[in-house]
Amino acid sequence: MGLLDGLRVLDLTMWRPGPYATQLLGRLGADVVKVEPPGGEPMRAFRDHFDVLNRHKRSVELDLKTGAGLARCRELARDAEVFVEGFRPGVADRLGVGYERLREGAPALVYCSISGYGAEGPLSAVPGHDVNYRAYAGALGQDATSAGAELAVADMAAATMAAFAITAAVVRARATGAGERIDLGMADVLADWVETSPDMSGADAPVPGYGVYPTKDGRTITLGVVSEQPLWAAVCRALGLERHADVPFLQRFERLEELDGEIADAVAGLTRDEAVTRLSREGAPVAPVLTRAEMLAHEHFRARGIGTGPVRTTNCTTPSHGKVPELDEHRGEGWRLTG
Repeated sequence: MGLLDGLRVLDLTMWRPGPYATQLLGRLGADVVKVEPPGGEPMRAFRDHFDVLNRHKRSVELDLKTGAGLARCRELARDAEVFVEGFRPGVADRLGVGYERLREGAPALVYCSISGYGAEGPLSAVPGHDVNYRAYAGALGQDATSAGAELAVADMAAATMAAFAITAAVVRARATGAGERIDLGMADVLADWVETSPDMSGADAPVPGYGVYPTKDGRTITLGVVSEQPLWAAVCRALGLERHADVPFLQRFERLEELDGEIADAVAGLTRDEAVTRLSREGAPVAPVLTRAEMLAHEHFRARGIGTGPVRTTNCTTPSHGKVPELDEHRGEGWRLTG
């Protein structure tokens, strides 16, 4: 039994944000039926991406531009609690699966639309992808020169927020019988993050000992000292800077350039692993900057079971790794029975 066991989710999304949102629900026990267009979702051509985003789901192939395909989709929607779509604003309505049409047969339906800039507003019709949403939201950085290899923050943040909002709306719908329309813009989520974060532009580090530091072997580490005196003292001891260990927080802030420069110089004289070992031994807040492969091989994440889900629960079954559905593997199947 998962936390969301019995929740029925009809998923019409493609690429990354919607599939990750519905996979999060599936990991917690929801019955997720993925509706794919003729030939399958285009992301199937990139199986290394598709597979990790579409576990814990079943697949049916439907052509919504045909009467039979549209009728079957609406039939599934009538018995679903959640409907998730990731079309550009207006497309779902034109296809005949918009919110107003589907709620006629399912008034308690939680209908979630995920788009770049939301269903309404001056940018709603503007196309884009993760890097564009980060740029508009002020989350890319003024000195950014490349974003191709970075984590798709807008996609993943929006997916997580969608899963949270869907779950909240389902709680209300089950209690009141009233459904909800969730209009989620990827840029909105990042804009909210930026709006609620302090503006640190112009500073190399907010305080000494906080940031990314290169090592002599061409790698990098991160330090996470803020106001905590014991953490600051630990960094100083580890790097041979004991003379600064007792400098109080406000003075450290005032001497930012001097003190952070000394930390950077000390780290630059060590390899990444040497720096992590020394700093860890003293109890400093240090972490190496890992590649994806290094992260997957790391003993901590292996012990935590990364791949089964980011949430651990005590009283419900921990989800398995999950199976990726073949295209149209579940044609003709209805929703799973519960209870």
